[in-house]
Amino acid sequence: MKRAQTAEEREREAKVLDILSSFIWLLSKGAHKLRLLEELEDTWLPYLTPKDDEFYQQWQLKYPKLVLREAGSISEELHKEVPEAFLTLHKHGCLFRDLVRIQGKDVLTPVSRILIGDPGCTYKYLNTRLFTVPWPVKGCTINYTEAEIAAACQTFLKLNDYLQGETIQALEELAVKEKANEDAVPLCMAEFPRVGMGSSCDDEVDIKSRAAYNVTLLNFMDPQKMPYLKEEPYFGMGKMAVSWHHDENLVDRSAVAVYSYSCEGSEDESEDESSFEGRDPDTWHVGFKISWDIETPGLAIPLHQGDCYFMLDDLNATHQHCVLAGSQPRFSSTHRVAECSTGTLDYILQRCQLALQNVLNDSDNGDVSLKSLEPAVLKKGEDIHNEVEFEWLRQFWFQGDRNKICTDWWCEPMTQLEGLWKKMESVTNAVCEIL
Repeated sequence: MKRAQTAEEREREAKVLDILSSFIWLLSKGAHKLRLLEELEDTWLPYLTPKDDEFYQQWQLKYPKLVLREAGSISEELHKEVPEAFLTLHKHGCLFRDLVRIQGKDVLTPVSRILIGDPGCTYKYLNTRLFTVPWPVKGCTINYTEAEIAAACQTFLKLNDYLQGETIQALEELAVKEKANEDAVPLCMAEFPRVGMGSSCDDEVDIKSRAAYNVTLLNFMDPQKMPYLKEEPYFGMGKMAVSWHHDENLVDRSAVAVYSYSCEGSEDESEDESSFEGRDPDTWHVGFKISWDIETPGLAIPLHQGDCYFMLDDLNATHQHCVLAGSQPRFSSTHRVAECSTGTLDYILQRCQLALQNVLNDSDNGDVSLKSLEPAVLKKGEDIHNEVEFEWLRQFWFQGDRNKICTDWWCEPMTQLEGLWKKMESVTNAVCEIL
């Protein structure tokens, strides 16, 4: 007679199945890419720019949840303050290239970054956890290292509020369009009406939550100092600053808003854009394509100084985007609704308290006695022990002093986490002695 599985065995089997599913998905993703490149051989997929007659029609039909706000529709005050804030953080050495893992290899990103956002929030991408430089919210004391850095963080909070309002308006317009069953009109260049595009939002959806940006990932790259940038592989769009991707670890169907700022000189473009076949290589563009679709033309949208674009609803899930390098340095502020259910300081502190509930008492010399030796209880405690070490402490200290350049906000919490980790280490030692 077959023995029934215990709860622990069922849990372990479920985790193994999850790992296998993830592995199969990764293999499938790689196979998609290889198959696509094989089908292309020496040809390029078609893509469109604003000089192509069908560009706006294609945008309307196939990219209806992509919205562009030209710089002219945004306040001059923001256009003055945001570039100053970018340059301030760059001057103080606050942006860093990240060491990330891509296809099993550790590589440095060509783009330098800093995460600014809600205090105690983190954002993880490509196996690297970034810790927010807190923006100045009410009820939180933040000691910035420089007054200029404090002012810059205040500016990005102001920009966040503005982009949140713009996003809510765009999502509301989408909902109205759906109810009225009207044909969508593309929102792109200045001559088009200032309305949303496409249809998506259900009546029950909390629109505000989809635009509740809690972090912004600031990016900087000088293409003149990055001569080894990859070529875009499918359409022949030119050099990429950021390869094709979906933004990771976001709240489902939440929006992404991006403010783009190319440095002085980037607007000195060729007067005759028709002389270029495809996009102007001196101008920064954002590229969009439908994931693994070889029939629909891609889009290469030029980004001029102060332009903003918005990815609404499920666009980030159904489409991929890349950033195509121009000739001049560029900053961007990418505002996101990060999925923080397991990525806040409050979360990990609560996890620590859960693990330490099994401690009956502990002495000054580090010895502890435990309430329970049940395997499930011990396993849960060790899982949390590992989470603190590998998802928080190692991630934080591996990044060196970068998290102290703007503020010392994280120093005390990380010291507290270290102390809690040491207590959990004592629990591990006690279990090992018993065994």
